[in-house]
Formats: sequence, structure tokens, C-alpha cells
Amino acid sequence: MKKRIGIIGAGLAGLTAAISLAERDFDVTVFYNGKINESNSTKIQAGIAFPILEGDSITLHVMDTLKTGHFMNNIEAVWNIISKSSEAYDFLDKLGVKFESVELEGGHSRPRVFSIKGETGKYVMKTLKNKVSELGVELLNSEVREVIVNGNECLGVIDLNGFEYLFDSVVIASGGYTGLYRYTAGFRGNLGILIGDYIRKGGVATDLELIQFHPPAYVAPDGDVILISEAVRGRGALITDSKGNRFVNELAPRDVVSRAVYRKLLRGERVYLDARNIEKIDNLFPGIYDKLFEKGIDMKRDLIPIVPVAHYSIGGIFVDIYWRTPTRRLYAIGEAADSGFHGANRLPSNSSLECIVGGLEVSRTIVRDIEKLGRVNKRSSIRPKERQALNRDNIDKLRDIMWSYVGVERDSNGLRTAEKLIKKMEILPQIKSLALAISKCALERRESRGVHYRRDYPNIDERFKAQSIYHKGICKIKGSKGYET
Repeated sequence: MKKRIGIIGAGLAGLTAAISLAERDFDVTVFYNGKINESNSTKIQAGIAFPILEGDSITLHVMDTLKTGHFMNNIEAVWNIISKSSEAYDFLDKLGVKFESVELEGGHSRPRVFSIKGETGKYVMKTLKNKVSELGVELLNSEVREVIVNGNECLGVIDLNGFEYLFDSVVIASGGYTGLYRYTAGFRGNLGILIGDYIRKGGVATDLELIQFHPPAYVAPDGDVILISEAVRGRGALITDSKGNRFVNELAPRDVVSRAVYRKLLRGERVYLDARNIEKIDNLFPGIYDKLFEKGIDMKRDLIPIVPVAHYSIGGIFVDIYWRTPTRRLYAIGEAADSGFHGANRLPSNSSLECIVGGLEVSRTIVRDIEKLGRVNKRSSIRPKERQALNRDNIDKLRDIMWSYVGVERDSNGLRTAEKLIKKMEILPQIKSLALAISKCALERRESRGVHYRRDYPNIDERFKAQSIYHKGICKIKGSKGYET
């Protein structure tokens, strides 16, 4: 009998893992919530970072990653992921993905971001979905709310309606938690529910306070958020104030650009992206151009009002370089996981590379682990359970709290205020646990490094050059009081 693998999430990481495991003759079930194309992976614009062209190298890519991450990265994870770039490229190539251009993004020393019409995710995900269907992978539209943990072993998952699904191994690929913020470039449903559930059950999470904000995004009057790819700036677009003055290096790392834009906005000024100097921009970035045009903005003629938006949660469930969590039978990949690859700031398009490498690598890890772990000798069942609905009003209130006090810039007073307000909220316990964990770790990191900026601690403090570790309600960082290795 085939061994059963449950994958929560149908994004780039989840579907890559599903394909690799199905090809190894596992019985694979992929859970998704809503529409199959509603994952942040479909929103990938510029593309995927591959250091495979002449004049580039793995070493150069590693150094760019470490520099952008303020050297807080797990060096072993960085080398492990980037050294598998050619394997990741070949995986997509064999499936029929054909890239059309190679772009330069901020923080990269070479053009190495492989792109398709500025809408890379849409094309790559379509190819992966076709392959998954061809392999007969079960796609199940069901929102997973919990992992079943018995002792230090994961036995399966529970969905919104109380259905239990038992598996020989479980892979969490459910994405991050940028949906906890008022403005996000991703799907607003990305609330980190499974991350919150895992830490409630005693699991270990790391770097939860590290949320990357993407500097150029347009927030339309109807609330729609349109992300404007870093590659547009790579082609020469400028960031200006209302007087037409540039005030930041457009190709600086995202944390630098986001803070510069945010501070202008705090002073009541408006900030714009000026892409009018880019020839044939409608052909280079048709997806972005069309979306903005629908909102009444013509990139060829108009300045684009921009704000920073929550774009990527660097922290997540702690995993080793083989994507194992500390809980047996449980693995995590993609934005839900934290191997230390990104450090204190993510290099653009590295996360899409990480998704593919993680999806391929976790399948190999499961093959090695599953023989010694044996089978889960229980059948799936239905456990009576009251349906827990999301209170949308309270979610929106939480988003405002996170944006105001745990956002682009933080300080101790704001973080303590956030913690008090969150504790009083009537909200799904998984979400409350995660929001509190983020606030606690942001308070504990008494320095400014990468995407984490503290007004009251504006400098880097080398004592905190380490992952934050959140476990059983307590956040600790090497260098902080009470830390133990």
C-alpha cells in the first residue's frame, strides 16, 4: 500500500513537492482553500533568481544574499539552496517552462532574475497545476486549521469542519502571514493560521518579527493593492517626492527603500514611482501595466502614487536544511518555513528559488525518513467540532493594530500597546497566538537590522545577530537576557 503524504498549500513550494513525491509513487493529497489559483505564487512578477548565466556564479549570489540579509543568514542554508539552482531550473525546464527575459532587481549584483512578461508566477503555476493533474495528485478544496500532534509526532491535520485526515507525513506549505497587515501585496487570507496552531501546540518558530515590506505598490481607491515589480526599477523607474526630487537609491535593498518611502508618507508627503522613461513598458510588464490602466493610471504618462505594503514574512516554522521541523513526520517549506536562508532581509526573487529547492528537497528527505518512521496505523475519521468562523471585523481591527504598531517602524511603547490590544481581542486563537508572538519577538529584538527597525534602538547590535526563537510563549534571541543555547 502506498504511503500517504498530506501537503497543505497549493503554491509554488507545495505543488513542486507534490510533483516530486507523486513521481516517487507516494499517495499525495494537496489541500487548498478557496480557488486553486489563489496563492501568492501566482502573484510572482519579476521571477526566479538563478545564478546560471555566464559572468554570474553561485558565490556571487551567495554574497548578495548574505549582504542583503545583513549577514544574519544561516550560511549553510544559503549555500545549500543556491547551489541547487541549476537543478531547480532544470525541473521547470523539463516541465516546459520557458523564460523570456532576465532582469536585474535591487540587491543583486548581476541580472539573474528569470522572468516571463512580468507575470512569471501565473505561467509557472499553470504548468505545475497541469503536471499535478497529469500525475493524479488529489487536490482537495478544504481549509486546514490544525495539525494533529501526539507527543512529538504529527499524525495528520484537521480542517475547518472538524474532518480528520491522517497521513504518514505532513508538509506545511501554507504560506506566510502578511495578511495580518492592513496593506499587503498578497492574498488577505494569508493569516498564518497553521503557524499559529503549531506554536500553540508547543512547536518552535523563528524570526517571526521579520516581515519584509515592498516599497512600490499602488493602493487603489477601492482598496485593491497592485504590486509594482522591482524589475520596473531595474529598468530605470525612479522614486520621487511631490516636488519631483529623488530621495533614495531605487535599487537599494527593500528595507532601505521602504523606510525612506514610509517616512515621507508619515510627514504627510506623497511619493511616486515614475516609469515614464521606460520604452515599451506595456510590452515589458503587460500585467502590471494593464492592472494600473484599469485603475486609471497609464504608466507611459502618469506618475504612480506608492506606499510600502507587507510583502513577505521571513520568519516561520523552524526547519533544518532538509526542511524537517522538530516534530517527527512534520515538514515545512516555502514562506511557512524558516531555515535562516533570508537572514534579516530577503533578496528579491530568492523566495521563489527557495520554494522550488525546498519542494524538491523535502521529497528526498521524506523518502529517507519515512522508512524508519513506519506507517500511521489509523484511519481518517470525523471528529465532531464546532465550526470556527473568522470574524472579519476583528481581523480588520487586528490588521490596523499590526500596521500601526508592528509595521515598517516599531518602538517599545507601540509594541506593548499592540500586545495589550491583541490579548483583549476575540479572534481565532491560532491568529491571536501568532500576532502575540510577532509582537513579543519584535519587542525582544532591541536593535535595528534589515526589515526590523526600532525607533528606540536605531542601530545594529551585534549581540542580537541571531535568529529569534519563539517557544511556549517566550521569545529569546542570543544576546538577550535569559537566553540559553
